[in-house]
Amino acid sequence: MATVETTAPTGRHVHGERSPLRPAERVAAVAGYFGLVYRRTWMGSVFSRFVMPLLFLLAMGIGLGSLVDDASGGVDGVPYLLFVAPAMIAVQAMMTAVSESTYPVYGLFTWNRMYHSMLATPLTVSDLLLGHLGVIAAQGGFAAAAFVLVAALFGSFTSWWVLLAVPIGVLVTLAFAVPLFGFTARAKGDSAFNVVYRLVITPLMLFSGAFFPVERLPLVLEVLAWVTPLWHGVELCRAAAHGSFAPVDLVHLAVLVLFVGAGWVYARTGMTRRLVS
Repeated sequence: MATVETTAPTGRHVHGERSPLRPAERVAAVAGYFGLVYRRTWMGSVFSRFVMPLLFLLAMGIGLGSLVDDASGGVDGVPYLLFVAPAMIAVQAMMTAVSESTYPVYGLFTWNRMYHSMLATPLTVSDLLLGHLGVIAAQGGFAAAAFVLVAALFGSFTSWWVLLAVPIGVLVTLAFAVPLFGFTARAKGDSAFNVVYRLVITPLMLFSGAFFPVERLPLVLEVLAWVTPLWHGVELCRAAAHGSFAPVDLVHLAVLVLFVGAGWVYARTGMTRRLVS
């Protein structure tokens, strides 16, 4: 008579009462969901994440850069391509954060109420934030790595330290994404994002030192640039691209970490107020 061998369930696949999920398991569950969503939709972001920065590099770094180099010998003695290409890593990180932390997050609050559904499980607000932000940070890192690889083919960097621009890109992504989660949690309607794009993101891209030194700006605008995370990200990426780190870069790093930390408090209180209170 044949016997049937059975395998006892292991791990969490056991009968009866299960122990509560650990915090790391809850965060991993949230990240797994948003990671799956991204794997199924990433094709829709190819142009904005990868092609658009490359077009900027070709137009500004090589096209306009040739005129700048011929007329003035570059920026502070540096060829314009080497000046603008590292900055595009930070700009790209900012754009990734904004595109993922405004309309998509608002939709999770309002249009499909996915956050509400998740909180009906043992997940907490902090789990949602950590898991979702982790996936957005990964997207920022992936986009930064792809840009570094492509831009390196054009001779845009002079040091292997440029590899550090990838984690810097992740930090810049979070410096924008975390506060924006708080802003989105408090938004009364999606029209608020038009203001963000037109009055915040576009001026930041133009006047945060990506395309010319902020020292050329009037003093008021220069001071405003100092308090934006993009300028600090641009300076760090530029230092990494050319292996020219200086003690002041610790200040740039500290400011970006401060944006992430303060943004976390702002985002968590906003999401708690909207989802729980």
